[in-house]
Amino acid sequence: MHDFCFTIPYGLILVAGGVIGYWRKGSTASLAGGVGTGLVLILAGYLSLKAFEKKKNSYFALVLETVTAAVLTWIMGQRYYQTSKVMPAGIVAGIRYVNLLFGLFQYLHVTHIMTEFSTG
Repeated sequence: MHDFCFTIPYGLILVAGGVIGYWRKGSTASLAGGVGTGLVLILAGYLSLKAFEKKKNSYFALVLETVTAAVLTWIMGQRYYQTSKVMPAGIVAGIRYVNLLFGLFQYLHVTHIMTEFSTG
């Protein structure tokens, strides 16, 4: 499974969640946070997809996805810790944590392959 298979749909979910949060509660923080991080993830997924089509890796997209996952996991984890509300903070933090682990795995896997390729 490639990173863009998870990143693009999740980015769309974050955009939708931000819009819904704003629509239902009038939360500009939800709008800015959801749409902002969602668009960053959609961009990273798109860059990764384009690199994949060229049979290359986009390290920039991988770093962007991983950093976004780490920041979002931290922010939403803190929010969950403060409020104990599962929705949306706990759900978002949990999904981002899984994506963070996937991103780190992808990075280590790609780095390992590139190291073997360059030395052998």
